Amino acid sequence: MGLMTVQNQIRRFLALEDTPERIALGFSIGVFISFSPLLGLHTVLGMSIAVFFGLNRTAVFTGLWINNPWTLLPVYSAAIYLGRKLAGFSKVSLPMFHFHEIWHARYWLALAHDWPPLVLGSTVLSLVAGSLAYAITLPWLRRVKSGTKASPTRIPA
Repeated sequence: MGLMTVQNQIRRFLALEDTPERIALGFSIGVFISFSPLLGLHTVLGMSIAVFFGLNRTAVFTGLWINNPWTLLPVYSAAIYLGRKLAGFSKVSLPMFHFHEIWHARYWLALAHDWPPLVLGSTVLSLVAGSLAYAITLPWLRRVKSGTKASPTRIPA
């Protein structure tokens, strides 16, 4: 994804017709879900929650894409590592995966083998990432939507 595409997506995000609080909440819920181990269900789960609770669907969907095919390996590796650490496993090290392995059964079998640590680690990462997403996004949206020039990442129209 090029820089222009990212800037366009940020402009769309900023142009959402909703309050900063509701946009930040939707985004942070999307981020929370994106870090969960329920790979393949992220979109369905996120959109269901958005519709059920009347959240901004675009904000939720944007948060869902924080964990994408490019970030999948580092996020799930960190989740397995954290889960093993929290569960008290001895000799904990980062799992070694390479990007090309996600297309092979060996990667998914390794994830299935590490399911309990993955669930534990992903839950902790989801809570941290979702909370950080809200804490960072809300003040940023408030500043940008109010028109003050306090944000260094402000995207010109």
